[in-house]
Amino acid sequence: MMKRALIAALLASAAPALAETHTIAAGEGAQERLQEALILAAPGDEIMLEAGRFVLTDGLSLDVEGVTVRGAGMDASVLDFTTQQGAGEGLLVTSDNVTLRDFAIENAKGDGIKSKGADNIIYHALRVEWTGGPLATNGAYGIYPVESANVLVQDSYVRGASDAGIYVGQSENIIVRRNRVVENVAGIEIENSNRAEVTENLATRNTGGILVFDLPGLPKVGGGDVLIARNAVIDNNTDNFAPEGNIVASVPAGTGVMVMANDNVHITDNALINNATSHVMLIAYSQDYTDARYQPRPVNVMVRDNVFGSGGSAPDFEGGTMLAQAFGGSLPPVLTDGLHEKLAVMGKVTAITLNLSEVGQPLTEARPSILQMPPIVSVKDLAPVALPAEMEARLR
Repeated sequence: MMKRALIAALLASAAPALAETHTIAAGEGAQERLQEALILAAPGDEIMLEAGRFVLTDGLSLDVEGVTVRGAGMDASVLDFTTQQGAGEGLLVTSDNVTLRDFAIENAKGDGIKSKGADNIIYHALRVEWTGGPLATNGAYGIYPVESANVLVQDSYVRGASDAGIYVGQSENIIVRRNRVVENVAGIEIENSNRAEVTENLATRNTGGILVFDLPGLPKVGGGDVLIARNAVIDNNTDNFAPEGNIVASVPAGTGVMVMANDNVHITDNALINNATSHVMLIAYSQDYTDARYQPRPVNVMVRDNVFGSGGSAPDFEGGTMLAQAFGGSLPPVLTDGLHEKLAVMGKVTAITLNLSEVGQPLTEARPSILQMPPIVSVKDLAPVALPAEMEARLR
């Protein structure tokens, strides 16, 4: 009898604990109760934020694998960091297989939500906003996954980031879809990352709508294989409000899609309307660097089957106004500095080149002309991005 009881006890201790739901209400003590739940949660648990405004004075952190943080809706459950002390993130995630969904973060002193080294992460139906509009004192990034594999950002809204609304950096296998990014310096930025799909997003009233960058000196260099497709990139003419010294501080107001130093970027089936500098811009990285791994030019870029509306009428760079006048009052839809390698612009679309011949050459030495495309330019095919099936299953 004692032997049976001992065996039963051992089996019970070995059985996995059932997932729990931890429900957190707004009101007095919410800061402590919410952070405690984030610390004590077990893998598989859900932290449920009730509807209400959670007034928080410090950032939150999560380092438990497999946790879901769920609110009652992006306009119902609001984490309000207006009185936050210090300059950290609103929420920092450093664990894998996390789902963040259906809540808002407002007025974080630093980034809105940052995840670092967090694989298989989902950002779904979130709102990250600096409610005072575009200000240099706002946090840099709204939704900010970095150094991760398998990233899904969808159905979210970001406004007011002083760098990028949605930024995915040094990562791979990325889907950014059906989001709205408004009044950020960069609406969406894919940086030093591989295998990314940016689709069906609305980027409007940013300084630049969608940026695809690669920079030297980072642990991961050599970004590429990026699809920019079926997005609406409209009215991205907000004055650049990035703090001085940020790389995006050099992005001209009026930029639709910008590609810098990336390999194999396809820009297809987008609507690009009323971006006053250029709908599509290709540039080389122009600053000094010592990273032997780095290539500064955009390579293998395809521009195909996009709808171009008015634009290019007020280029925000030295000599831009005079250049637009030379082309009848507005620049053609595609602008390259001339330092690209393998550019395919398909269909009846005019492209202009500045005919720079060396990386770092000043714009004062530009010799602009219509870019004469060779009869056939082939760029590498893109394979679809496939995320693990369990990530999609988490959203059902």
